[in-house]
Amino acid sequence: MKVCSISYLNSIPFVYGLENSDIGVDLSLEIPSVCGQKLIENEVDLALLPVAVIPYLDFADVVSPYCISSDGAVQTVCLFSQVPLEQIKTILLDYHSITSNALVKLLSKYFWKIQPDFKKSEINFESKISGNTAGVIIGDRAYKYRDDFPFIYDLSYEWKKFCGLPFVFACWVSNKPLDSSFKKAFSSALKYGISNLDLALSEKSDTFCTQIDKIKYLKEVINYDLTDEKRKSMQMFLDLIS
Repeated sequence: MKVCSISYLNSIPFVYGLENSDIGVDLSLEIPSVCGQKLIENEVDLALLPVAVIPYLDFADVVSPYCISSDGAVQTVCLFSQVPLEQIKTILLDYHSITSNALVKLLSKYFWKIQPDFKKSEINFESKISGNTAGVIIGDRAYKYRDDFPFIYDLSYEWKKFCGLPFVFACWVSNKPLDSSFKKAFSSALKYGISNLDLALSEKSDTFCTQIDKIKYLKEVINYDLTDEKRKSMQMFLDLIS
C-alpha cells in the first residue's frame, strides 16, 4: 500500500505512528500540493489529502477519523501583507498549497469582500510580497515571516470568524476502496502517534523550524480528531469553492 503524508511538523504524529506500526505501508512525504497530485495521478493509494483536492478525484473515501485541523488561529497558514486587506491588489498563492489557496480566494469573495488578482508563485516568491502585493505562506516556514509584515491574517482564524466553525486542512483519503480491516489498523497506527506526541517529537522534530514551541503547537493549536462539526465545515468549504 503506497501512502503519502505531508512533510510538515503537524504531520509528525501520523508519520511516527505509521513508522512504528506493522501494517506495512510504503510511506512517502511531500509538500501538500505534491501529496494531492500523487493521489490524483494514482501514484499512491492513500494520502493525507488537502481537502480542496477531493473534488478532483473520481473516487474519494475518507478512511480515518483523524485529520489536520484547527479551531481558530493555526499560526502556520497566513496571508502576509504590507497593507490592510482593502488596499491589497494582488495575492501570491503559495506553490506548496492547494487548500489554503482556495481558502484565501473564498474569504476574499465571501468575507473580506475584496477582489485582488491571484497569481501562482514559485520558489522564493516570499521576496515579492511588498507594497500592494500580499502572499499566502503555509507550513512551518510561515513562522520565519511573522516579524516581517505589519498585517498578518491567519486564514483558519478568519474562517472561524466567517462561519463559526473549525477548519480542516487535510484528511486521510483513498482513491480506491480499501479493506475495512486495513482502515481499522491504519487508524490505530495514527492514534498511536497522536497518543505519543512527546516520543514522536523527540525522534523527528530536529529538522523542523526552531522558532516554534512544538509541543504547544501540536497539543494546543493543531486538532487531529475529524469530528462531525469538522465534517460539516469541510462540506461547507467544498460547497463554497465548487
